[in-house]
Amino acid sequence: MAHKSVQDIRNEVISNVGKEVILKADMGRKRTKTKTGVIVDAFPSVFTVKVNNDFDVERTVSYTYSDILTSTVKLSAD
Repeated sequence: MAHKSVQDIRNEVISNVGKEVILKADMGRKRTKTKTGVIVDAFPSVFTVKVNNDFDVERTVSYTYSDILTSTVKLSAD
């Protein structure tokens, strides 16, 4: 998702609510986590994604739109 502003990112996330996405999160020190999940909801400052971890436990994680803007989190359509 290449975007220019937080509003563009917010609109893109809102349009993908309920769809499956691939989530790549930068954990620092050259570590990244890649997960597949479904965007559950989009709020004014954050959005939530429901993911399954290695033990098949369903978990909801939240990220800010600025995480995508700063490339800390990358979303791509599955």
